[in-house]
Amino acid sequence: MKETAQPPRLSSRLLRHVLVPLALTWIAGSAVSTGIAYWFTQRAFDRSLLDDAALIASNVQARGGEIELTLSSREMNRVLFDQVETAYFSVQRMDGSVVAGVQELRIPPASGATPYRFQDVELRGDRLRAVTLHRELPLPFDVVVAETTVARNVALQRLIWLSLVPQLLLLLVLGGWLRLAIRSDLRPLSQLQEALGRRSANDLAAIHVEATTRDLATLAAALNALLARLERSVRAQREFAGNVAHELRTPLAGIRALADYGLSQSDPQSWREQLQRIAASQARASRLVDQLLELALALEAEAGLKLEPVALDELVRDAVLRFLPRADAAGVDLGAVGIDVPCSVNADATLVDGILINLLDNALRYGQAVDGQPSTVTVSIERAAETVTLSVQDNGPGLPGELQAQLVQRGSQGDTGQLLGQGAGLGLALVSQYATLMNASMALGSGPGGRGWLCSIRFAAA
Repeated sequence: MKETAQPPRLSSRLLRHVLVPLALTWIAGSAVSTGIAYWFTQRAFDRSLLDDAALIASNVQARGGEIELTLSSREMNRVLFDQVETAYFSVQRMDGSVVAGVQELRIPPASGATPYRFQDVELRGDRLRAVTLHRELPLPFDVVVAETTVARNVALQRLIWLSLVPQLLLLLVLGGWLRLAIRSDLRPLSQLQEALGRRSANDLAAIHVEATTRDLATLAAALNALLARLERSVRAQREFAGNVAHELRTPLAGIRALADYGLSQSDPQSWREQLQRIAASQARASRLVDQLLELALALEAEAGLKLEPVALDELVRDAVLRFLPRADAAGVDLGAVGIDVPCSVNADATLVDGILINLLDNALRYGQAVDGQPSTVTVSIERAAETVTLSVQDNGPGLPGELQAQLVQRGSQGDTGQLLGQGAGLGLALVSQYATLMNASMALGSGPGGRGWLCSIRFAAA
């Protein structure tokens, strides 16, 4: 099986992305520098060659209708002397005949407006650099001076080396410095990778990273935010599983007991009674599961919840209208106070609706009067300077003050459940959780004169 090639390290990739353009720039700069050095070197040596040709031309005179060179051989050697180069010269008439100098050094005369011309020639197996200088006085003639190119080649090589070698050394130093700098800047990323690699699946705590750049700090913050969301999600799942295991144990055991008792009876009427009780227990278990799901969703929604102005009066009006048929069937007088004036709070409409549903359900389920008085449930909105209080109150039996705190615990049972006639379930736990998510405060108490039960949620006014 063919192995998949491993991608390069980030430091190597960044170094390559930086050094490759620098190397290409150095190569292009070197080519330009070489061309400039070659041009100036040629220009300097050519100017010296032209000066020699002009000096020789100044010593050509006319005598008896002919031209002649007035310099002796010794003087010519002094004019053309060079410790490195070998020089040649030739004075030519316009018909091509040579007045003085090397006979083989014949070059076509300069043409055009320029009185001189440079070109490369070959003489006796040597490559030479030559200049042809044309003069019209005293008679038309050309002077050709040529020399070998050893000195100018050496000078050109020295210029190139002195220009390119320091640049190459600077490029190598820059590459080493960039390598160290990139590795230093990416070291926190390696530490982050190692920290994540050592983490167990259950460790979702925030990671501490000493970020040296804003990008790494942003990455670390994003990872820690993700870990925080995962931790909340895992906690919600664990709590949901624990709640399901804890809360469903009692109704399922009750259903099993009712079924066993019914099976032990032979009277069809007993069977019918047990089946009715089983159906009621199943309904309570279904509602419990729904509440558990709502609680889990509320815990998971904590990270992405956005509070905005919500019309509380409209939500209360809609909730009361939905529960009116159930209240009428139970003989409960359900009403609302303070909804005739628009009122907005900073909250989430879905969570506020969930609060109203759970509070009204609890009030209708547990808040009916037991002394023969008409049962009433009232939803009220009270406004203050910076807060708005939503209250749900009934005139039922209520609970002693020391048992009020137990109602916000998930799945309150035992003595509290017996006083209420059923298990307290998760309704008030949901209300408490919803209020916390919306930065609202929840308070439990009794109605006027110590009768009934009152739950108040205080919101920030929009």
